[in-house]
Amino acid sequence: MSDSKPNSHNHDGHSHDHHHDHSHWSDMDLKVKTLESLLVEKGYVDPAALDVIVETYETKVGPRNGAAVVAKAWSDENYLEHLRENATEAIAELGFSGRQGEHMQIVENTADRHNMVVCTLCSCYPWSVLGLPPVWYKSAPYRSRAVIEPRAVLSEFGVKLPQDTKITVWDSTAEMRYLVIPQRPEGTQGWSEIKLAELVTRDSMIGTGLALSPDEISS
Repeated sequence: MSDSKPNSHNHDGHSHDHHHDHSHWSDMDLKVKTLESLLVEKGYVDPAALDVIVETYETKVGPRNGAAVVAKAWSDENYLEHLRENATEAIAELGFSGRQGEHMQIVENTADRHNMVVCTLCSCYPWSVLGLPPVWYKSAPYRSRAVIEPRAVLSEFGVKLPQDTKITVWDSTAEMRYLVIPQRPEGTQGWSEIKLAELVTRDSMIGTGLALSPDEISS
């Protein structure tokens, strides 16, 4: 089965204009870089410590919101249905909303389909549920290769999928941002939402990873 590629006008039947409101990104990036350089120059900030802080917000603090959404979706069929109908509203009900969190849509991984998210023109990303975007998400190689050879890119992230698993790549825009609902791992029946959330990683909600197995958090 062939892998599905993103289309600037149609994603598996979901049509929308591919307009990216990225005018604020360059200005913001410049301000952040200038401030960072100034603080480092004056000795107020240790670059290594700053890297640790950024990494923490990228991989731990921010993604906890999305993990809570996924865990509830795994546990509550009514909530999952609400996510399907109006993801922005359903996510906001858990207290996660704001800039970069508008116009949300979920895509669900299944046994025969894997979803992956990219932003081909800039770096549209759902900050309200995933925190800061990782550096690789904004890189030109990822933005281009995820479209052309998604299976190879996934393999480099350590995700090996059966050849008959279809891969759909979703292109985020200012009008639509995606949250992947990974497959719920086996052996988690009866688990609380809090415990389930421990299985959900940032990469699994972008589609460049899978949810952890129970053994991975108990070891």
